[in-house]
Parts: sequence; C-alpha cells; structure tokens
Amino acid sequence: MKVLLKAVSLLLIILTVGAGCSDNSGDTWSEDYGLSDISFPLDEKVTLKIMTESSPLAPVDPNEKSIFQRLEEETNVHIEWRNFTGATFGEKRNLAMTSGDMPDAIMNAGYSDYELLKLAKDGAVIPLNDLIEDYMPNLKAVLEEAPEYRDMMTAPDGNIYAFPWIEELGQGKESIHSVDNFPWINVKWLNELGLEMPTTTEELKEVLIAFRDNDPSGNGQTIPMSFIINDGGQDPGFLFGSFGLGDNWDHTVVTNDGEVKLTSNDEGYKEAIKFMNELQGEDLIDIEAFEQEWPTYVAKGQEGRYGIYFTWDKANISGMNGDYELMPPLEGPDGHKNVARTNGMGFDRSKMVITNANQNLELTAKWIDQFYKPTQSVQNNWGTYGDEDMQNIFEFDKEENMLKHLDLQGTAPVELRERTSVGGPLAILDSYYGEVTTMPEDASWRLDLMKEVMVPHIKADNIFPKVFFSLEELDRLSKIEADLLPYIERKKAEWIANGNVEEEWGEYLAELDRLGLQEWLDIKQEGYDRSTK
Repeated sequence: MKVLLKAVSLLLIILTVGAGCSDNSGDTWSEDYGLSDISFPLDEKVTLKIMTESSPLAPVDPNEKSIFQRLEEETNVHIEWRNFTGATFGEKRNLAMTSGDMPDAIMNAGYSDYELLKLAKDGAVIPLNDLIEDYMPNLKAVLEEAPEYRDMMTAPDGNIYAFPWIEELGQGKESIHSVDNFPWINVKWLNELGLEMPTTTEELKEVLIAFRDNDPSGNGQTIPMSFIINDGGQDPGFLFGSFGLGDNWDHTVVTNDGEVKLTSNDEGYKEAIKFMNELQGEDLIDIEAFEQEWPTYVAKGQEGRYGIYFTWDKANISGMNGDYELMPPLEGPDGHKNVARTNGMGFDRSKMVITNANQNLELTAKWIDQFYKPTQSVQNNWGTYGDEDMQNIFEFDKEENMLKHLDLQGTAPVELRERTSVGGPLAILDSYYGEVTTMPEDASWRLDLMKEVMVPHIKADNIFPKVFFSLEELDRLSKIEADLLPYIERKKAEWIANGNVEEEWGEYLAELDRLGLQEWLDIKQEGYDRSTK
C-alpha cells in the first residue's frame, strides 16, 4: 500500500501542496521513526506532517502561534503544517485523500458523518479505538467523566474514526445551546411610549403597532420587527412556541415520551404562521426579512431601527447597551407558552483524523492526547497567555493554577480567538469552570439569561442528540432532506409573506408525505432510540 501511495505523480503532489501552505517540501507523510514507549519531551526532535485549516486572520504558519510553540517545547515534536484557509482547504483536503498524497493527520478536518464513514470504508482514515485505549490517558479521563461522548464518537460499526471537539457551557435545559434565536426588544422605545413588556402574542402585536405608528426611530426608519427567515438564530421561530411545539433550525423536536416529531406539520405551527402573516398584513415586519443577508441585518440593527429582532447575542447587532433586553416567551391565544429547544450542543465529531499513510501511530496519538489536557484544551479553544507580541485572552494565575479570562478592552472575542487559538480536538467540561479556567463573561451573561428567562418555559426534557447514523441511513436522509427541507422552508416564508396557509394546509401535508416524511421520521426515531437506550 505504501509503495502505491508513494508512486503518485509529481503533478498531483504539486496540485495538492499549492499556494497557501506554510511548508510543503518532500513526502506528505513522515518517515517511520521506530519509536515506542514514548514519553515527552522526546530525546531527539522528530517531525509530523499535518494538514489543517485556520482563519485568514491567523499566521500563515501555525508554528508562529504561542500555543504550538509551547507544545513543541514540551514534546520535542515539530509539526510541518500544510495550512489552508476558506474553500481552498476543502479542495486540498479532498484531493490529498483521493490521490493518496496524504499527510499523517488532518486537523480541523470538518468532515460530515457521511464523508467520514466513506473514508473509513475506503481505508483512508484508520480506527482509533486501540490508540485511545493504549496511548491517550487525557482523552480517556474525559470519557470517563462524561461517557456519553464515547457513544457519540462511535460509528455504528463500533469504531471511532475521528477525535472530537467538546465544549460544555451549562447542562440540560440550562445549556447555552438550548435556544439560538433570542428575541431582543427595544425597551428604550417601550419606556418612551409608556408601554409594558408584552406577555402575550396579542400584546406583542399591539406593541409593534405602537412602534409603527409612533416611529421612534424617526424619518420613517422604524422597523417594528426584523429577522432573517430560515436562518438559525435570526429566524422568528421562537414566537411559534406560543402556539404549540414551536420551531427550531432543523424543525425537529423530541417529546417527553421520546417521540421524534417534525415541528412543521404541527397544527400549532399553522396557527403560528397565521399570526406571523397577520403581522405582515399590518406592515409590522421588515420588508427585507425574507431576503436580507447578515451585513444588512447588522447595519440596520446598529442604527437602532428595530423594535424587536432575533439573534444569539445582541452584542452582534445592537451592542451591549441597555436599549434592548431579552423578551420573555409569550402566551398564545389559548394561554399556551413554550420555548422550543434547539438540538445544538458543543460537540463536533470529526475535528481530527489519522490517515493510513501514518507510520508513527503511537507518537501521533500521544501528541494529539496533549490537546485533551484541561489547560491545553482551554487554550486551544479560546487563545493563550504570556504572548509578548499578540494580545492575550488569558492571564495564568500561578497561585490558583488557573487560566483567567482578561478584559479584552474592546477587542472582539471572536476576532482574537481566530488570531491566537488553534481549535482542533479538545474537551472543556463544565467541571473545569472555577477549577481550570474562568467562564467567558459573555457566556456567563447568556447562561444567566437562559436560566432566568427561558428555562422555566422549556417543556421538552430531551433534545435530538448527535446520532451517528450508518452510511445507508445517511444516504436515505440526505436524499429525502434534499427536497423535504427546502420545501418546508419555502412554504414557511411564502405563507408568512403572502398568507393562504389555511387553504393550502391539506395539500402541504400531502406533499410532505410524498417527499418521504414518514421514512425520515422512522430513521430519526430509530437513531434516537439507539443512541438513548
């Protein structure tokens, strides 16, 4: 196999290692160093060759980052990076794997479950079960404390093919991921107009009409309500919980009896659509809500033109001033109040893979295991400390042996993370906060809001977990979803904008069935039952 791999043409090698790499000389995988019973630091420096993706804001050579410089000092393992950004990475990653011109490993791999299982079936990536058991005590410690992640990592055939990213921020209903689309309402306008915070859908409509009629933004610039339809945290589906199951980004919920349901064929969904169309008929919805892009959405929000809008964090749209506050969930016409949970969680199954070209499996596994040390994981995720050339996101408190988040003095946390963190496989468990690191201020603030405002009204005890479906199941799901989900989202937008949901509802339900809804639900249910048994 190795002979065949090394017989690839010079042309393929040139294509694979084109512009954007930091170092691309020689073979794409490392020689066999013959090392065993390894402990760090090694007596003599060795090199592993790894492909990765990083932000355009980061150094072209990842070895310029303090995190990797420290790791090299601690292990005596040098990494020859093949680093790409944006769409280039996906192209180079795929070419490397199909041509046989493989690196030792791929970090920040970004494979879908289908891609990962195809690579495993073809033998391009290797099973990791034995490596984890024999050489990775830090990852094993994580899985002993949180065994549910081992199940999520394990493919239907019983093998683990990739190292995960795990980031916990709250547990259960109090997880920071429980609700994406927070509704932010302009309390400055409420106060100016002598209005109370709405508690029902009818009161919300009255508030929006007051915003429209009084034009508090001035010069006709007031937009009573804005959103980006079918766009995750920017979608208005939060309001649908006043009528029934509610809605979320993948239109999937799990009842407290463990039944997987589609939100979009619920009778309450139809009533929610009718309510949204009423708002549209009163000119209370942004005329661009059905087509606007993120920059437009942000620009109008920064101008303070919104009465209410939806997003994960108001800092991204209207800033952290006191003009906007989180609106609590509303009672619907029949007194119903519910907050639909999203199915999000801080877990990515395929943050790093080891290829079958790798001849130094123990070395590679032990090096990757360093990423799962608690203090290392925290830095990989957010950034580092003690960098004399770059702004730091942490200070290291030697007395408490803890990484503490610094005041960033106006620097955007996301921008700083992209410049200095490294991502990749890592694990941050809830138990680390207060022991290994402090919680980021923005995350702590959002968790408090979640607990205070949302959690008391979340009826669902379960979410649809990160089920690892088989290749056959994924193939069927993808084929069904290619038609089913676009149809659902198209009709949602059409009905809010133009009405007719009542007249077309029967035809709509029949079309969902024709597009394979029942088979989709059956596969989802089987996956849910399998993962929660």
